[in-house]
Amino acid sequence: MRNRLNRRVAAAASAGIGMTLLLAACGADAIESGGDASGGSDGGVDTSAGIDCAPYEEFGEIDGTTVSLYTSILAPEDQPYIDAFAPFTECTGVTVNYEGSAEFEAQLLVRVQGGNPPDIALFPQPGLLQTIVRDTGSVVPAPDAVEAAVDEFYGPDWKQYGTVDDEFYAAPNSANVKSFVWYSPSAFEEAGYEVPETWDDMLALSDQIVADNPGGEVKPWCAGIGSGDATGWTATDWMEDVMLRTAGADVYDQWVNHEIPFNDPAVATALETVGGILKNEDYVNGGIGGVQSIASTTFQDGGLPVLDGSCFMHRQASFYAANWPEGTEVAEDGDVFAFYLPPIEESAGEPILGAGEFVGAFADRPEVQAFQLYMTSSDFINLRAQGGQFIPPHSELDTANLTNPIDTLSAELLTSEDTTFRFDASDLMPGAVGAGSFWTEMTAWIAEDKADAEVLDAIEASWPQ
Repeated sequence: MRNRLNRRVAAAASAGIGMTLLLAACGADAIESGGDASGGSDGGVDTSAGIDCAPYEEFGEIDGTTVSLYTSILAPEDQPYIDAFAPFTECTGVTVNYEGSAEFEAQLLVRVQGGNPPDIALFPQPGLLQTIVRDTGSVVPAPDAVEAAVDEFYGPDWKQYGTVDDEFYAAPNSANVKSFVWYSPSAFEEAGYEVPETWDDMLALSDQIVADNPGGEVKPWCAGIGSGDATGWTATDWMEDVMLRTAGADVYDQWVNHEIPFNDPAVATALETVGGILKNEDYVNGGIGGVQSIASTTFQDGGLPVLDGSCFMHRQASFYAANWPEGTEVAEDGDVFAFYLPPIEESAGEPILGAGEFVGAFADRPEVQAFQLYMTSSDFINLRAQGGQFIPPHSELDTANLTNPIDTLSAELLTSEDTTFRFDASDLMPGAVGAGSFWTEMTAWIAEDKADAEVLDAIEASWPQ
């Protein structure tokens, strides 16, 4: 099974894949950004062909109005979005003001409670959507036209992620895969290393890198968990990926739904396994420092030592492709590429961790509803896909638009019949945990060397009653 998957992974970089996407994932950056959809295309998005304007006529005269969009997606990942909004502006006369923030999760609630919400937010966590819907009542149910589009173009699981207490609020938007390890193909080849197919192979490779570099200046792994108010989320991704691999999908689901406590032995095993890499001074933090430097390094910078050879591996999602310096070739034979994070237990199958963004509105003005509808359209998703780091769970995606090899690789993994997919756990948990104590306690686990049991007990105590 694993050999079949790895062969498909290798082939995916050079072959187009015809499929209907059923799955998705999420990402963020940590530099404030803003813009509107009136500029040119810097993100590889061809907006010259125009779009079908007919669906927006039902919203009446909306020329000259403005819609504000608030998101955690920042430079350089923001530009393909801004470019893909331009045809909507040309078609309707509606200006889209794009605002990205590294403090999205914290600041969105502040803005809502202060009576100054955006028109639309791109929610990276269904758990945060649920919290704001239930605690504030400020999110507007999706209009009928948007719900009809979701029913037509998206799978029922994805509609369910945007549904709270049987009311549909937020359409799915983007996709990516989190179960990747980035590396330099040339560095591997020069050192005589092979891409590992099992977790044990990966640990053996890590030990070999340590042995081959006794001075300690080069290490197997590099990482960073800094992300403004969202610091710690990359550490939770490590935890979730490992939980899927040690406990399996069924126990993972129980964990997400709090059917087992956060300090359950199965969760403790996963954290201990993560610690075997992230808290191993022999393994980290190549090109940066020791274990504690992971907490003070931004997630954007965490993988960069791969390029200068001071680090060999960096576990991060597919959207990390946007964070390599300009001119870096991302390809199987390029400067950097990624391999599938190997399984641990045979019984866990071939697990994939992913997540996604969801389009929720705080206003029901005609121009806002028109923009919501545009973001569910095949016009938008195919334009946005051209910009890379974007795989929408939309049935009318033209896979020829997946020009980035990591997007193609992600699509291959997501649609493999051997794959067991699960959504990012912290994104599904209540906001107080998923975007709160889970992040902060994992940060303390690294920055302060807080004990495993104390971390898990603290998160368990924070779970809403």
